[in-house]
Amino acid sequence: MAWFRLAPLCLVLIAPLCASAQDYPTRPITLVVPFAAGGSSDVNARLIAEQMSRHLGQPIVIENIGGAGGAVALARVAQAPPDGYTIVQGNSGTNTAVYLFTPDVKFAPSDFAGIGMFNKSSAMVAIRRNFPADNLAQFIAHAKQNPGRLNIGHSGVGSQNYLFWKAFVQAAGIDVTLVGYRGGGPALNDLIGGQIDGICDSSASVTPAIQSGLIRAIALASRTRLPHLPDVPTASEAGLPQFEISGWYALFAPKGTPAPIIAKLNAAMRAAVANPDYQKRLDDLGSMPADDAEMAPAYLTAFVPQEIQRFRKMLADSK
Repeated sequence: MAWFRLAPLCLVLIAPLCASAQDYPTRPITLVVPFAAGGSSDVNARLIAEQMSRHLGQPIVIENIGGAGGAVALARVAQAPPDGYTIVQGNSGTNTAVYLFTPDVKFAPSDFAGIGMFNKSSAMVAIRRNFPADNLAQFIAHAKQNPGRLNIGHSGVGSQNYLFWKAFVQAAGIDVTLVGYRGGGPALNDLIGGQIDGICDSSASVTPAIQSGLIRAIALASRTRLPHLPDVPTASEAGLPQFEISGWYALFAPKGTPAPIIAKLNAAMRAAVANPDYQKRLDDLGSMPADDAEMAPAYLTAFVPQEIQRFRKMLADSK
């Protein structure tokens, strides 16, 4: 009898949530980007947000929050209401390596509901245009002759391009000084200005500067060259086959976000990825869309713990 007396109250409490999920979205959505404007994370977020907003019928507003390799932004989203109006773009740094480099973070992988992976991009080693090396072998030789003296920019300890450099340093057997920034954009600006010697970021981030002649690319950490940068060799072609690493971008919501809202966001993301204009833009940047299986929320949920273990091993091996 007690259950029957409570049932109407439960229905009263649940009904608004169902109605909210059914009507969602009725106002703009905030997409938090864990880094400053101008870097690869920002570029990818704006591309996917533009396409998704058309499908959802509401604007998706980008909010750039830099700091602590993405931890500041993720902490903000972890504490946000689980109503689908605050989501975050994550990657292999912000959602996996952060737990290895910043053990006192105020969130855990379980604090986020995966919406889906949408984009993958190969890492590219780029140097200032007046650097005294013409190729990867010469760069490595110069670094070995000047241990600790080369300044390499990244988006913060534990960020995706920080992991790229850790993998590169491990593969090349060199010693460099890693300089942290609040995002890939500021690091790229300093590379263009000659304040640092190099970066290793996603091809999407550095391609425009390379094509403009502002910086020089010396290696791509993938198995094949990029069609729009045919003169940039793969690391294997340049003599460092063990350096092969790529990044990924995905969308997350706070845990507890209703499944129907996650489904709507996932459908909008899939529609964006399927758009020919979006795919053309990715191709121009040297990125590739995630495949159908990778776009599933369940895949992302299982993938994140695997990535954490992969980078834990990589970092242990580099010591």
